[in-house]
Amino acid sequence: MAAVQGPVPLGTASRNGIASEEPKVVVAENGKTVDDVQDKEVSTEGLCSISAYDRWTPLSVSGQLPRPRYKHGAVVVQGKMYVFGGNHNGRYLGDIQVLDFESLSWSKLEAKSQSGPSESAEAVPFAACAGHSLIPWGNKILCLAGHTREPTESLSVKEFDPQTCTWSTLRTYGSSPSSRGGQSVTLVGDTLVVFGGEGHGRSLLNDLHILDLETMTWDEFATTGTPPPPRSEHAAACFADRYLLIFGGGSHSTCFSDLHVLDTQTMEWSRPEQQGVTPETRAGHSGVTIGEYWFISGGGNSRKGVSDTLVLNMSTYEWSVVTGLEARAPPTSEGSSLVMHTINGEKFLVSFGGYSGRYSNQVYALKASLKSSVPFQQINEAGTNGIAPISEAANSSRKVIFEIEELQDKPGNKADTSKTAAQVVKGERNQIEDKLNQEQLQSLRLRQELANVERRNTELTEELHLVRDQLSAEQERASKLEVKDMLGRI
Repeated sequence: MAAVQGPVPLGTASRNGIASEEPKVVVAENGKTVDDVQDKEVSTEGLCSISAYDRWTPLSVSGQLPRPRYKHGAVVVQGKMYVFGGNHNGRYLGDIQVLDFESLSWSKLEAKSQSGPSESAEAVPFAACAGHSLIPWGNKILCLAGHTREPTESLSVKEFDPQTCTWSTLRTYGSSPSSRGGQSVTLVGDTLVVFGGEGHGRSLLNDLHILDLETMTWDEFATTGTPPPPRSEHAAACFADRYLLIFGGGSHSTCFSDLHVLDTQTMEWSRPEQQGVTPETRAGHSGVTIGEYWFISGGGNSRKGVSDTLVLNMSTYEWSVVTGLEARAPPTSEGSSLVMHTINGEKFLVSFGGYSGRYSNQVYALKASLKSSVPFQQINEAGTNGIAPISEAANSSRKVIFEIEELQDKPGNKADTSKTAAQVVKGERNQIEDKLNQEQLQSLRLRQELANVERRNTELTEELHLVRDQLSAEQERASKLEVKDMLGRI
């Protein structure tokens, strides 16, 4: 298998290069490999045993551990996380690993490959790849793009059926995008939106292609506005089944921290004004959405790996930090995967693999406390920033819900609970006051614009009266000349 370009440790002068060292691992007493930077507190009873919110917890898993990797794909289907492909020590992988969230046990699938619908499937290795995109579609998994040992001219769409463990290549119509890796593929309604990536000859792309999953037809749409500069290793998300958000990514010389929004109904790009903390530049990060919140984890730039986990409120464009290193974040990883799984109404983020000076096969989980308090039905029509604002009543009542475990059950903690509640109320009040100030400034601007319009209207009215007076004078003079001419002829 041919070697491909691997990463260099985050924090070096370049984000691209060849990884020459094999990752160092520690073998625990039970025979499982674990990161030597793993936190001492490990969850051994499944995701439900995690009590603390917004803290990354390494999970203790059973079964044969997958080979450490990065730039793989991962999705959740029927309570299991399916991991496919990736890059290890400069080589592409083509295996399918499955983590059962109920038992927290790993297993490897022996997949079969089927070239066409009429051909019988054979247990042959599927083409290894990295930098691809996995999308859950019903009870099946779609795989698009990615770098392979033998690149193709156009992007292919493959489907994996977990029940039959069979890969098949789907037939598509229209003009397929060129092959690439490091792109984003986002499910928007019944379509897949492909943006950017790195193509042949390491050329960076910022083209946009849409695959209709009902007709399996590709379309390349012309857009208005200013699109994001060409990039790869970025993150993308869909909000309200209409808006495509692009964040971060990198070129050959720099990394980005910009946010772009595409309205898929008007096909117009915009750059919304962001609020809250300022995200660091990053590429190779991953993201997952819970309602109106978009969680971003991992990644790095030419200076260092990025340690914080961020969340963006997609209806207000406000960034906040979920957790940093001081709150037991997982090791900084480029090219890790991030999925979301729900158990008993609780939302868990699950991170796997990545590269942070060495390849990882560790699994981390975070129980998220941020919950959307605004149903999508309350979203109004698109605002000036290219995304639908919510109603004022809903916006004033939106809050971040902080879950405080076990405070009520321990004696002596009532004062702490009151203090925490006071801090929450104060934070909510500050948010409302900030929003009120913004609305007052906006109202002032609108009043100024209205005054300017009224002044211009007065000027135009005066000009109209002047033109009418001049026209009447011209008509009167013309009438007099006509009468004079008639008298002269008589």
